[in-house]
Amino acid sequence: MENTKKPVLVSGMRPTGRLHLGNYWGALKNWVELQDKYDCYFFVADWHALTTSCEDTAALRENARLLVADWLAAGIDPAKCVIFRQSDVKAHAELFMLLGMVTPVSWLLRNPTFKEQLQELAKAKYKGQEDKMKKPEGLVKQLAEAHGHDADELALHSDMATFGFLGYPVLQAADILMYGAKYVPVGKDQLPHLELSREIARRFNHTTGQALFQEPEPLMTSVPMVPGVDGRKMSKSYGNTLELGEEPKALEAKVRKMYTDPLKIKLDDKGHPDGCVVFAFHKIYNPAWAPREAECRGGTIGCGACKKHIVELMSGPMAGQRARREAVEALGGADEILAAGGKKAAARAEEMMARVRAALKL
Repeated sequence: MENTKKPVLVSGMRPTGRLHLGNYWGALKNWVELQDKYDCYFFVADWHALTTSCEDTAALRENARLLVADWLAAGIDPAKCVIFRQSDVKAHAELFMLLGMVTPVSWLLRNPTFKEQLQELAKAKYKGQEDKMKKPEGLVKQLAEAHGHDADELALHSDMATFGFLGYPVLQAADILMYGAKYVPVGKDQLPHLELSREIARRFNHTTGQALFQEPEPLMTSVPMVPGVDGRKMSKSYGNTLELGEEPKALEAKVRKMYTDPLKIKLDDKGHPDGCVVFAFHKIYNPAWAPREAECRGGTIGCGACKKHIVELMSGPMAGQRARREAVEALGGADEILAAGGKKAAARAEEMMARVRAALKL
């Protein structure tokens, strides 16, 4: 199956249950297309799932099965790529530890995701105090100053600031560098994370005096805007998702709740579709979205009719995904696919680790 002439591509997803449309349009649809062009390693990132929810792991293995079922139903083919569970390849932990020996803590503290998570934690902990802050976007810094810390000290004193969470970019680098990845598919907002992996690769190579790791390059993906039903980023933590393969009644109920232009109350009111969640989905599922935009702006269609139409447009793809997923789950085999992929990944990983150990004289 493995074609060494193809450039290696690595990517993964955390197993948190059924995938939603943000996952599909943001990554999975692209994976399906990439598996024919590259030597792809797609992994279930269960260790990464522990970095923010180590206290709740009861559903971790079942969520891995659900994740693989969604991948297969969407078109990921284990005959074309390696599908494996991160924790089944113990070499990831070894390389994580060794890369951590050369990664400065200051690099991890500037990680944008770490800071964003701290913003959310601070907002939750100090809810009701935001109006006292001069600049909400600088909430962490202001809270730090108010409590006699600098921003990094507040970060380190956060309940979220476990060693695993602070160091997850090093594990991410290990995931990527282990297989000699030339490419990692990313969106623009993920470029800083990949650059950190590149920096770690450079640092390790310089430290050992050997060109062990090639610096992975971003494979930029064009991702359509997929908001949650409330207009924020689609995320399970916000409870605003549409599942990939949503049931008909649930789909209709969620579309009814979608955020629309608050200034468009009557049918003939002129609308502003740019900030409308329903219109964002028209741009994805409706080939004739441009005329629909003109109707909205001209006040010739109401929000109710617009929502009804998008339900009709989305119902077919949703039903197709459900049917394919049911067929996949009826056959079973997710555990077997992960086990087989794990053996292939482990063999490739051991080749790299032998070189790493030799370079470090271990």
